[in-house]
Amino acid sequence: MTHIRAAVRQVHDATPPDRDRAVDALRAFAILGVVLGHWLVTALVADTGGGSHPALHTASPLQHMPWLAPISWVFQTLAVFFMVGGHVATRGHVSARARGIGYPQWLRARLSRLFKPVAAVLALWTAAVAALLLTGADPGTVRALVKLALSPLWFLLVFAALTAATPLLTRINPLWPLAVVLHVDLLRFGLGAPGWIGWLNLPAGWLVPYTLGAAWTRGELERRRSGWILLTGGAAATAGLVAWAGYPASMVGVPGASISNLNPPTLAAVTFGLAQCGLALLLRERLGRATSRPLAWAAVALVNLSAMTIFLWHQTALMATTATGLFAGRLPGLHTQPDDLGWVAARLAWIPVFAVALTVCWAAFRGYEQGPRRPSNRPSRVVRVHRGKSTAVPGR
Repeated sequence: MTHIRAAVRQVHDATPPDRDRAVDALRAFAILGVVLGHWLVTALVADTGGGSHPALHTASPLQHMPWLAPISWVFQTLAVFFMVGGHVATRGHVSARARGIGYPQWLRARLSRLFKPVAAVLALWTAAVAALLLTGADPGTVRALVKLALSPLWFLLVFAALTAATPLLTRINPLWPLAVVLHVDLLRFGLGAPGWIGWLNLPAGWLVPYTLGAAWTRGELERRRSGWILLTGGAAATAGLVAWAGYPASMVGVPGASISNLNPPTLAAVTFGLAQCGLALLLRERLGRATSRPLAWAAVALVNLSAMTIFLWHQTALMATTATGLFAGRLPGLHTQPDDLGWVAARLAWIPVFAVALTVCWAAFRGYEQGPRRPSNRPSRVVRVHRGKSTAVPGR
């Protein structure tokens, strides 16, 4: 405990006083929200029947208990992550230009942090799929597992594309991509356009919170009134779309549903994200005060240093726990149908086990994100000083 307290204090003392800790806290909460959300609403049900390789298929408690949809309102936090990402990328690009760092070098540094951890995920799952198929595993089970394991990659591709376009996005008003989403949904749901047109919302939908982050960097969201407008306007619009326009109440995909708010993003998902971003902006001061405490800040710093590792491996942790549990039979909350509150209670009890499995994955693969150990006199990326920090975009 003495060593832990000393390490916590060291991280706290090494952080420059002008660092905006609330930004790091929002990113940590966004990542952990996605992780917990997936762990709560993703079930791998073991089909009854004999055989040495039980078949697994995905299910969701939201499919059987749609009144649990508010769970998705709490844990679907991707919009906050994109807003913080837009803010940090815009600020970082401004800082890099001020220090004479060119766009290629800046982009390479940004994307290497995103994609280095992907190599480990792809390598492990390539070997796992080969082993499963060679040992006679059910092909449907293999497809379900691979889909869950690799599903986080869509997020990285969209986020990487927006990051690469940051210099072009710094002046875009969020209302422009919001208008694209509105018209795509109008064509898709109101005028009978083909379903593929909805995929235009994949970049446009996440561009809305990303450009909000750029507006934050420009200083346009500093007043609390901005947060309240986003929160109340986004919440009212989402409520209206769900109540009167036929959009699903769940902000995540539900197996068997005809419409998903997330795949691709719908107008309801985007307006809900605006409400979340507004709430995040309103909480900045409180988060800043909370993270001034050494222990809270050390936890936030740890999550930020391992954000991509946590995000990429959390589904693997769930599946590893599920597969291991099969040796003990069909366990409640792990292999059973998620169709009653008993399953929910059992699943909550499994969350700490998933966390332990994720910790093992983190210990094994964090080096792909964090790189080799730093010399003792080299500062952490989370606590280093952001030189050239600016709240204005050149040319504005």
